[in-house]
Amino acid sequence: MFNKDEIIKIFCKVDDFCKEFDFQIKEIKRLSSQSPKFRQRNGIMSTSEILTILICFHLGAHKTFKHYYQQVVQGYWNDLFPKTLSYNRFVEIQSRYFVILSLFLKEKCLGKCTGISFIDSTALRVCRNQRIHNHKTFKGLAERGKSSMGWFYGFKLHLVCNEKGELLSFYLTKANVDDRNPKHIKLLCKQLFGKLFADKGYIGQALWQMLFEDGIQLFTKLRKNMKGHIMSLRDKIILRKRAIIETINDELKNHCQIEHSRHRGINNFIMNILSALTAYCFFPKKPALNIKHVYEQQLFLRSA
Repeated sequence: MFNKDEIIKIFCKVDDFCKEFDFQIKEIKRLSSQSPKFRQRNGIMSTSEILTILICFHLGAHKTFKHYYQQVVQGYWNDLFPKTLSYNRFVEIQSRYFVILSLFLKEKCLGKCTGISFIDSTALRVCRNQRIHNHKTFKGLAERGKSSMGWFYGFKLHLVCNEKGELLSFYLTKANVDDRNPKHIKLLCKQLFGKLFADKGYIGQALWQMLFEDGIQLFTKLRKNMKGHIMSLRDKIILRKRAIIETINDELKNHCQIEHSRHRGINNFIMNILSALTAYCFFPKKPALNIKHVYEQQLFLRSA
């Protein structure tokens, strides 16, 4: 478990954003002459406290949110959060903070494109395959899909990161959506430039052409029945380091608990994904690619 000083740092960053957000909302209401008048009461817990609790859950070692909230937040962290809601009430209202959490993730947590990016998708299973017909929570929303690990039922999380291990963008789709879907790729790569490295699942002439027109050069590994194409030695080395985004997917699943089968509603499912992605952005050490080492390896191979 991380120390309380780290919790305070996260809270301060979240609280600064919440104050800025509230100020902007008040300005919009003041300038709008037709804004409805309704009663506003401050809750027992502030927005900053609720978001901090949600984020810190994915930074700890607890597997279930109920044990984390009752044992850690209401017990060990009682001095940091003196006025806490009951567990049932907290779970009930947490989806109200979807907008501010998503804005905080987008504005304060995501990294910037450096010209070298990696893209991949990972499966988010909502239940075991044996229980697909009995599953009711995501009925009509989740679909069956196939990954490198076999068939699953749920959703796909598409991620883009840079060589520093920072998340650049993300997108959630049903499990049966193709990774090369032009509509989703267009949104994922909206702010990218330079070179984009992917696995064999992104091979496609139409996708390559679409990205090239947007100023993005796509690099993928080749299938056995495909002819080789010209690629610089540096790009070949970086393509071999594409496992950096696989490591991010592994940390999101095994450390941040972004995938589990205990969801009881779509709203809290989305909140769990957003808070897990936000928690990853607070990792002190992320999987990163040493570009200097890539240049040294390139010079070594050329001299050999």
